[in-house]
Amino acid sequence: MTLHVQFQTIFMMFLSGICIGALFDIFHVLSGKLRLPRWTIPIVDSIYWIVAIILVFKMLIYSNEGQVRIFIFLGMGIGICFYFALLSSLVIRLTLILIRIIVAIYRFLTRTVEILIIKPIIGLYRLTVIILGFLLAVAIFLYRIVLQLLYPVWRLFLWMTKPVHKYLVIPDWLKKLKGRIIALYRRIFSK
Repeated sequence: MTLHVQFQTIFMMFLSGICIGALFDIFHVLSGKLRLPRWTIPIVDSIYWIVAIILVFKMLIYSNEGQVRIFIFLGMGIGICFYFALLSSLVIRLTLILIRIIVAIYRFLTRTVEILIIKPIIGLYRLTVIILGFLLAVAIFLYRIVLQLLYPVWRLFLWMTKPVHKYLVIPDWLKKLKGRIIALYRRIFSK
């Protein structure tokens, strides 16, 4: 391994240490903001370590074809110390700002969907119910008027056809229908 490759490897491990620290803070902030149950903490820690190991080995393979040397751990340690000394508070603040931005965008989108889609649908539904209710009230009103206007004509028709009734045999279903119509008429106009 040449000196150039060694410096490149230690620099890549230094960056890996910074990335591991940043991932730790991001996972810590996210688990705090999401209020995860205590039983999920080992799962989140396992995910963190899997991601960190994959990151370190990808960088190690890129820098020196995966050869593990003692200075690799030195470079990662220096990178982690550098990160927690100088960059940790900045990454935490940026993560919190990013979470606030995402929450604000989510609230904006839900409010927009509510205003542009849900409220108009509810308004159309209410308007339809009001219009149909009004039309039903008008129809009932007109039905009562028509029945009142036709009742004398019906009585006149029955009086005029009374001499013929004895020659006509009215089926039973027609008698029942007549009874229902008269009962309906009495129920409507007796109120």
